[in-house]
Amino acid sequence: MQSQKRYVAFLIFYSFVHHVTASVTHYSIPEEMKEGSVVANLATDLSLDVKTLNQRKMRLDLIASKKYLDVNKETGELYVVEKIDREYICTKTLTLCYLKMEVILENPLRIFNIELEILDMNDNAPQFRRDAIHLDISESTSAGERFSLSNAVDPDVGSNSVKTYYLSESEQFTIEVQTGRDGSKFADLILKKTLDREQQAVHNLILTAVDGGTPARSGTASVIVHVLDTNDNAPTFDKSIYNVKIIENSPIGSLVIDLNATDLDEGSNSDLTYSYSLYTSEKTQETFHLNPSTGEITVKGMLNYEDFRIYDMEIIATDKGANSLSGQCTIKIVVEDMNDNHPEISIKSFQSPVNENIKLDTVIAVVSVSDKDSGDNGVVDLHIPDNMPFRLRESSDNYYELVVSEPLDREKVPEYDITFTVTDRGSPPLSDNETMTLELLDVNDNVPQFPQSFYTIRVMENNAPGALLSSLTAFDPDLHENQYLVYFILEKEIVNTSMSMLFSINPENGNLYALKTFDYEIETEFLFHIEARDSGSPPLSSNVTVHIIIVDQNDNAPVIVSPWRAHGSLVEEKIPRSTDKGSLVAKVIALDTDSVHNSRITYQFLQVTDATLFSLDQYNGEIRTMRMFSYRDPRYQRLVVVAKDNGQPALSATVTIKLSTVETAVKTYSDMTEVPLEYDIFSDLNLYLVIGLGSVSFLLLITILVTIVLKCQKPKSSKAAPPCRNSVISERNSTIADSTLVSNDAYWYSLFLAETRKGKMVVRQPVPKGSRYIVSSLPRGTGLTETSDSAASTLQVGIQCIFYILFIHIQ
Repeated sequence: MQSQKRYVAFLIFYSFVHHVTASVTHYSIPEEMKEGSVVANLATDLSLDVKTLNQRKMRLDLIASKKYLDVNKETGELYVVEKIDREYICTKTLTLCYLKMEVILENPLRIFNIELEILDMNDNAPQFRRDAIHLDISESTSAGERFSLSNAVDPDVGSNSVKTYYLSESEQFTIEVQTGRDGSKFADLILKKTLDREQQAVHNLILTAVDGGTPARSGTASVIVHVLDTNDNAPTFDKSIYNVKIIENSPIGSLVIDLNATDLDEGSNSDLTYSYSLYTSEKTQETFHLNPSTGEITVKGMLNYEDFRIYDMEIIATDKGANSLSGQCTIKIVVEDMNDNHPEISIKSFQSPVNENIKLDTVIAVVSVSDKDSGDNGVVDLHIPDNMPFRLRESSDNYYELVVSEPLDREKVPEYDITFTVTDRGSPPLSDNETMTLELLDVNDNVPQFPQSFYTIRVMENNAPGALLSSLTAFDPDLHENQYLVYFILEKEIVNTSMSMLFSINPENGNLYALKTFDYEIETEFLFHIEARDSGSPPLSSNVTVHIIIVDQNDNAPVIVSPWRAHGSLVEEKIPRSTDKGSLVAKVIALDTDSVHNSRITYQFLQVTDATLFSLDQYNGEIRTMRMFSYRDPRYQRLVVVAKDNGQPALSATVTIKLSTVETAVKTYSDMTEVPLEYDIFSDLNLYLVIGLGSVSFLLLITILVTIVLKCQKPKSSKAAPPCRNSVISERNSTIADSTLVSNDAYWYSLFLAETRKGKMVVRQPVPKGSRYIVSSLPRGTGLTETSDSAASTLQVGIQCIFYILFIHIQ
């Protein structure tokens, strides 16, 4: 409470003193002085003792919130503590700006009022309240019209404030500077020339405010003049006529054209509405959709080049101004063809089936082709596969004939699937095809064919009659009756025997049968033809040669022909007791009428009195002495020789030889020689020969006559028999000469019989001492001319029989 009382007393005292010392000291300084700058020396100006300033607690009290100044208590100088901004201190634009302060000293208390005038400096440039000034001026505004602009503000005062304005160069605008009641400067914008928004919708101007300071400062603002539109322009299209092409079958909603109509006006004056004119057909309006807002024309209906190709329409564009204006254009839409139609094939004529022997260039079918598209899309090409015996021949536009180009053969290809393919030339190309089947009718144009041209059939002798020999099946590739075959044996008689008496063939399946039992020793082979004939009209046939070979069996035992003896009797031979070692005692000759393999004869001793005295050659049957006879050897020697063939099982024959040793000085020939024998013309041998030759001649004459008669009668009887074409039938008689004997004498005996067929006879006979060989020959060609196969065969058989009788008689 006491301190408050003191404070109040102090204030009363201070007020009193202040009132007493109310003198004011004035100072003037420019703004923006540097810190530390001395404003004045207060000690000097206030007549104060510098030495007491510190004692008296000299202080500076600024009324302002900030302490811009201070006093140096040592020197009494007033200096700047912080830069002073006149525009900050004096916020209001005043001509004079003061900063008031008090200098207080104690002991005694004194207060000095000081006013510090802050002088203005041109440190601020003029500024507009807005950087951009926007003005909307109608293009219909007349020239001379005035528009107010916002003025610029400069915090500086006096001559440093805004002095004037400048406008950037413009043909349409200028300014006029005005002075307000408070002395401020402002500018008015004046229209010099009528505006046209369509030429220039916005005018950008620069307004510059300049103050009067030195140096002068300035500030700028953008003046943006927007020219307001009036509906003074009608809508216009880019073109008066539009030619548009569109592919047919374009999807619904496809854009045809986006019309670009323009209206130089703006706002509602430039908002356009599109519509069809009255001259546009309903078909066009149904096919295309017009967007009234955007002017887009899109596909509304299906486009088909083949139905409608050109659409004409007239479009009107109208603005939305108060007094609406409109413009129009013509659109021609051409529908382009798309390769959307497949080519078509139409069979106008077709022949099926046809004979396989149809002539070349015969027309089989007539075909027409078409395509609804146009241009290359409508150009079509027709073709068939290359590997067929047909070709296409164009008869007229888009008409083609299918003709035969190569010979047809049903047996190779019974039917043809002919595919007609038609292709257009579009991109991508489209195609279609039509397949028809051409059947070929069979013609009897194929001869029956046997798998082989020559058949060799081996038949074992002693076969059962009726045995199946082989199946001779021919093949005919024709059809139906043209392939039904009948088999025949081509007849040809031989030795009064036809092939049908020996063989039989099943006419349906070609199975060949033997009708008799064959004997290899009589018949060794047969050669004839079999014909296969089809049932076509006319019939075709072919034949095959059949060679029947009779295979030998070991069914004949060897026959001992030398030394000859009566059946079941012994052979008695005499031999000198003085016979030398190695002398020929006897020779056994056996014959076998079987084939070569089965007729190979070997000889062995079955019994012998003294095995050391005689030797037997197993191949030629010669019996020779192994040593000379001694006085102790018995006078009679008994030899049993067996002749065995090579068959399986082997067959054999035996002969018993009884040898008697005699004492004689006559030397026996050990070797046989051939010497001429003098004989009487009326000997028994010549008589036999004459009889034999007469018989052979008679048989030959009879054979020739029979053959001539058969030849003359055969054509009459052959009407019921199948025709004989290229038939060759032969039979070879088996003779003893067909056997090969290892024994020399057996070979000689075979040669003897073989020579009889050549017209020569040779007889060799071992004779006792003093005897000679008898050689008789019959000249060749004496009436033995072959007139036919039957005659020759008969002649051979007769000669063999006669000479065999002669040979037996000689023996």
